[in-house]
Amino acid sequence: MNEENLLPNQAPATTPAEATDRLLRILRLLRKLCPWDKKQTFDSLRYLSIEELYELSDAILDKNYEDIRKELGDLLLHIFFYAELGREEGRFDYVDVVNGLCEKLIRRHPHIFADTEAQTDEDVKKNWEAIKLTEGKKHSVLSGVPHSLPALVKAFRIQEKARGVGFDWDEASQVFDKVKEEMGELQAEIRRAPADSARVTEEFGDLLFALVNYARFIGVNPEDALELANRKFIRRFQYMEERTIMQGQSLHDMSLDEMNRYWDEAKAQEK
Repeated sequence: MNEENLLPNQAPATTPAEATDRLLRILRLLRKLCPWDKKQTFDSLRYLSIEELYELSDAILDKNYEDIRKELGDLLLHIFFYAELGREEGRFDYVDVVNGLCEKLIRRHPHIFADTEAQTDEDVKKNWEAIKLTEGKKHSVLSGVPHSLPALVKAFRIQEKARGVGFDWDEASQVFDKVKEEMGELQAEIRRAPADSARVTEEFGDLLFALVNYARFIGVNPEDALELANRKFIRRFQYMEERTIMQGQSLHDMSLDEMNRYWDEAKAQEK
């Protein structure tokens, strides 16, 4: 296909097929003519894709739907880019990617496309995990959890995977009791003289794991909850900084009681 044939339609697409064709044409033209796009590889795009995913996550947390639309476009570009690299290397192309996804969705939803029963979302998850074990070389329920996931997200996904085969607590109260037990074990290690830093770290990890479990039982995503707490802290701290500057003061020269007064002001502003 020569460069003239790659020129995309200048008018916005009106159907999914037209949109797909337009994006593929633009991407292939960029691969031929743009110095930056020509240099990209699977490896060079990987960290950029991670960044785009986090930018989408930020937009979702902000409930900024215009930014969500834009970030979805950026992420979609990366998906098309990887598919184009695969096509150029003769490994796979965009059609292979989409067909593979469609076949997986059909295979893993036998309650829709076959005669398997699934009355609840938990039934669907159990079927999904059971079917995954019959595919490829993955023999563990937990093998589908990426090693590079952030630890908090990984803990949540590990627990969800285990629940899929029935390995889970029955009630939230049991998990809360476990949280209290882990807190006691952590405190016992801290009080021990001399404290073993490795043991304290291990017990702290057990406590975090139990808290993630409890969050799951009460319907809270721990990653989202922690990020909301981060943002709240940043918002209040920056308010405190702004107020001290307005008063001609510096946080470095203030007592904790003075800083707490501005902190309480920040909290009151949010009500």
